[in-house]
This record gives sequence, C-alpha cells and structure tokens, in this order.
Amino acid sequence: MPDNKRLRAFSHPWGWLWLSVAVIVLDFITKVWATESLIYGWPREVLPFLNWTLAHNTGAAFSFLHDAGGWQRWFFVTIAVAVSVGLLVWLSRLPSGSRWLPVAIALLLGGAIGNLHDRAVQGYVVDFIHLHWAGWNFPAFNIADCGISIGAAMLIIDSLFLEGRRERAEGREQGR
Repeated sequence: MPDNKRLRAFSHPWGWLWLSVAVIVLDFITKVWATESLIYGWPREVLPFLNWTLAHNTGAAFSFLHDAGGWQRWFFVTIAVAVSVGLLVWLSRLPSGSRWLPVAIALLLGGAIGNLHDRAVQGYVVDFIHLHWAGWNFPAFNIADCGISIGAAMLIIDSLFLEGRRERAEGREQGR
C-alpha cells in the first residue's frame, strides 16, 4: 500500500520543488567537473555527435549580447531573479493535484537558478555540452539549459493541447 504522506507531498505544487533542487545540484556538479576537467575551447569527443567543450557565455541563449561590454551581466541577473520569483508565484497559485505544470515550472526554475548562480558569481555561464553533426554545430549548453528547454517545451505542449482540456474539465465540475 502506498505511503499517503508521500502522495500528499506531490499533490501540492510545492511538492515538485525537489525537481528544481535536483536540476540546480546536477547543474552545479557538472559545471564544476567541466571547469576542472576540460581545457577551455578544446573539444573532448564523447560520441561521434557529442563533445564536452568548455565555454563561457557572458550573453544569453546562443550567446545573445555576449559582447555587450559587461552591462548584460546584471541585466540578465535581474531578469533571472524576476523570472524565478514569477515562477514561484505561479507555482503557488496552481491547484493541488496538478502534475504537468508544476513539473514544467520546477524545471524552468531549477534551470534559471542554475544559470543565475554562474552569472552572478562568475560573470558568465559555464557551458560544456556540444552537439554537432556533418559540419553543423549547436551552441554549447549545460544541464540548467536542459531544464529550461524541457520546461519550456512542456509549457508549449500545455498551452497547445492540455489547457483547453483542463478548462473544459473545470467547467464540467463547476456545472454540477
């Protein structure tokens, strides 16, 4: 028989914050490993399409504003703090029993805080996962970026396919 106390913890959206913590911790550990084990800019082949390549990104996604002169550091820190607070507020307003949205928000929050830490402490984000194929190179990224990307994809899926179902179900419940 399942432990009801554990099940209740996941029935409230705050119960999914463990996922944010897991993303933050895994991101931090892998960035420390990359910084200590890799030589900046030198690829270490893992698979024919995957390298570990240490890179420092002072900009945003895909190095946007990386050469802006330094002001972007605090601009992106401010945005990350505001987004993190917004995500926590959103999470707190979700109904108990929600699963999909709390997971998406927790992944986004963990990724935002993981990259926020780097940017605030070091002035750049440590990236090291480098995908490539047949001369095509995807910009290097990290575990926090994976959390952000997966969480964002889940939000898109929710808005396209699940939100309408949820609203119809809530309408049926209110119509009882």
